[in-house]
Amino acid sequence: MSDRDARLQQGIALREAGEPDAARDLLAPLAAAYPDDAEVQYHAAWVHDYLGLEAEAVPYYERALTLGLPEPEQEGLTLGLGSTYRNVGRIADSIALLERGVATYPDNHAMQCFLALARCSNGEAQEALALALDVIVDTSSSPSIDRYRRALLSYRDELRGIVEEV
Repeated sequence: MSDRDARLQQGIALREAGEPDAARDLLAPLAAAYPDDAEVQYHAAWVHDYLGLEAEAVPYYERALTLGLPEPEQEGLTLGLGSTYRNVGRIADSIALLERGVATYPDNHAMQCFLALARCSNGEAQEALALALDVIVDTSSSPSIDRYRRALLSYRDELRGIVEEV
């Protein structure tokens, strides 16, 4: 195992073990040493984000996005950066990235929820609620949700201004 791989795995393990500060102390210098390594950049972003240092996470995320990642990390990057953009006030960037993410990963219901949050932050409460209703209806195993599925979908369409032709 290379030194890069060992240090990256140690940083990930520290984050997963609930030691994000130690992970950051390892991953930030690793990212500086490997500026063209998307995986290292992504994990440096993730630990900064995890620590609530969203503004510091953005350049790492953006570098990883530019370099490209394999799946499933690309999916995680899209969600993470999209959410982080919203948290740092870059609402339009958040919506654009999360919309692409929802189109690319239609089964990622968390991505849809983060898009709903971004829409809400953009003053689009009706569309945010419609997105949230989509997730609820698509993922719930509740008998009461199932019982009212048709009504909930109708209200979702109403929120979106869709009028059903009779």
